[in-house]
Amino acid sequence: MATSTQNVLFLCTGNSARSILAEMYLNHSAQGRFRAFSAGSIPKGEVHPLSLETLRAAGIPIAGARSKSWDEFAAPGAPRMDIVITVCDNAAAESCPIWPGAPVKAHWSFPDPAAAQGSEAERRKAFMDIFADIRQAIDRLIALPAGTSNLAERISEIGPV
Repeated sequence: MATSTQNVLFLCTGNSARSILAEMYLNHSAQGRFRAFSAGSIPKGEVHPLSLETLRAAGIPIAGARSKSWDEFAAPGAPRMDIVITVCDNAAAESCPIWPGAPVKAHWSFPDPAAAQGSEAERRKAFMDIFADIRQAIDRLIALPAGTSNLAERISEIGPV
């Protein structure tokens, strides 16, 4: 029996790092089971260059990566979301738009690699480390069997460890 593709929206405040990394990785890895999007409450308007560098280094396509507002996904005609995951504590504390269809909601708290201080090498390492954590969480999401019961609880449990 074929399963339908589930739409996942990753939210962060600036939509330039964590949510972009999650969107691009899930789209690359989901093999049609999930379709990922990302957005921010106060989007930066551009993707952080180290996000793009990190994705390229991992062999993940970056076509279509852009910083955008979450309002885009609450508007008429927007794709219906099945799952909404906040990936930063600021976005988790904000009042989100009302998402049509009452999607499953979860919060995965990842530190902001864009806030990393230090040398260029240290900042690159921060992006790589956070991306590794995001990959692990998404790999656990992908591994959930289709039709998993208590989906909201299970998705919340598979966030960062």
